[in-house]
Amino acid sequence: MKKIQWTFIAFLVTLTGLWLLADTFLPQPLTYFSFRHVFVQYSGILGMGMMSLGMFLAIRPAWVEKPLGGLDKMYRLHKWLGIGGLILVVAHWWWALGSKWMVGWGWLERPERRPPREADPAPLVEWLNSQRGLAESLGEVAFYTLAVLLLLALIQLFPYRLFRKTHKLLAGLYLVFVYHSLILTQTDYWLQPIGWVLAALLLVGSFSALWVLFGRVGRKRQFKGEIIGLRLFQETAVLEATIRIQDQWPGHQAGQFAFVTSNTNEGAHPYTLASAWNPGEPELTFRVKERGDWTRQLPAWLHEGMPVTVEGPYGCFDFEDRASRQIWIAAGIGITPFLARLQQLAKQPNRQQAVDLFYVTRDEDPESLRELVTKAEAAGVQLHLTRTSQEDRLTPEKIRQAQPEWKAASIWYCGPAEFSKQLRRDFIHQGLAGDAYHQEIFTLR
Repeated sequence: MKKIQWTFIAFLVTLTGLWLLADTFLPQPLTYFSFRHVFVQYSGILGMGMMSLGMFLAIRPAWVEKPLGGLDKMYRLHKWLGIGGLILVVAHWWWALGSKWMVGWGWLERPERRPPREADPAPLVEWLNSQRGLAESLGEVAFYTLAVLLLLALIQLFPYRLFRKTHKLLAGLYLVFVYHSLILTQTDYWLQPIGWVLAALLLVGSFSALWVLFGRVGRKRQFKGEIIGLRLFQETAVLEATIRIQDQWPGHQAGQFAFVTSNTNEGAHPYTLASAWNPGEPELTFRVKERGDWTRQLPAWLHEGMPVTVEGPYGCFDFEDRASRQIWIAAGIGITPFLARLQQLAKQPNRQQAVDLFYVTRDEDPESLRELVTKAEAAGVQLHLTRTSQEDRLTPEKIRQAQPEWKAASIWYCGPAEFSKQLRRDFIHQGLAGDAYHQEIFTLR
C-alpha cells in the first residue's frame, strides 16, 4: 500500500511544484477575484492531471503492474485518483461558477471589467479565445455527468454490470474535459514546464480514453477457453470451475488472478486462480464465493462445454521473497491463492522455506477441508485450522504463540479487509517490518 500512497503524494506534489514555477497563490494585489483566477487554473490542472493518470491506469498497462505492486494496487490508486479528481473538479466548479452566483446574490461585488484587449496577432490564440464560451458550457455539463457517474461507481450496491457500462462513459467525458482544458488553460502556461507536463498527460490520457472506448483494454492478454468441470460446495456456497485454455496461455504464478467472461452483457469479473500452472495440462481452476448478484447466478448459468474468455494473468501476490519462513493467513474464500501455492510447493520437495498456514472458516465443508489437509501435507506446510463455529476467532497473539519465529517470517494474507487491518497494525506494532506484510486488495471498485 505504501507504494501507491507515495505515488499518489509524489504526483500531487510534483504537479503543484511545477505549477508554482509558473504562478503563485498570492497574486498582487491579493483579492478574492485575483485568487479565484489562479485557484481555478491550479485546480483545473491538478484535476486533469489526476484524471489523466487514472485514465492511463484504466487500460491495465502491464509494465506498470510490478512497480506498483500488482493490478489490485493499481486499481486502488485509480480509485484514489478518481475521488481526488472529483474533489478538485468540485472545487474548480464552485470557484468558477459559484463566484458568479454569489455576485448575483449580492454576496460579492463584481470586479471592474478590464478594458478590451487589442486583437492578438497569433491566430491560434484568437481561435482559443473564440472557443471559451463553448468550452465553459461543455465543461459544466460534463462536470454534472462526471459527479453522478463517479458517485455511482463508489456505491457498492450498484450492480457491477451497470457499473461497467456507466464507468466506460467516463472515457468520453474525459475527452470533453481535454477540450475544456486546452481552451481554458492560461496561454503562457504552455511555454513552461507545467504546460509541457500537462500536454503529455492529456495526450496519454486521450489515447487511453480512446483505447477504452474502442474496447481494446486487455485484448492482447485475452485467451479462449472452455469449461470442462464444475463443482459446487453447498455448505460454503463456493463454486469451483475448471477451464481448459485453447490458446497459448503464458503461464501464471500461484496467487495471481484473471478476468473471466462467460456472459458478454455481464462483462469480465476478476477471480483468483486456485491452481498452479502445468504446461502439460493447459487448465485453470477458479473458486468463486456466492456474494453478489452475478456470483449467485453462476451455478445456474455455467455449464460444461461453455466457451469463456480468460484475460490475464494479473497480480503480484506471488509468494516470492527471501524470508526463511512464511506465515499464510486465509479467511473464507481467501484460501484460494494458497490452494494454488500448495499445489506448486508439492512439486518442490527440496525447498528450504518453512510455511505455516492459518485458515479461518465459519462454514465447514468436509470435502473441501479434507482436500486442504491433503494438499498441505503433500506440500509440507503446517496447517492451523480455526473453525469459528466451534472455537474463538483467530488473533495475532494465537498466531505468534503457534509460531514463535514469526519475526523472521513474511506474512501473506488474503481475506476480509478489516481483519487484515487488525493483523497488519498488530504485527507491525510488535516489530514486524512493514514490507514483510503482503495482502491482495481484491476490491477493484
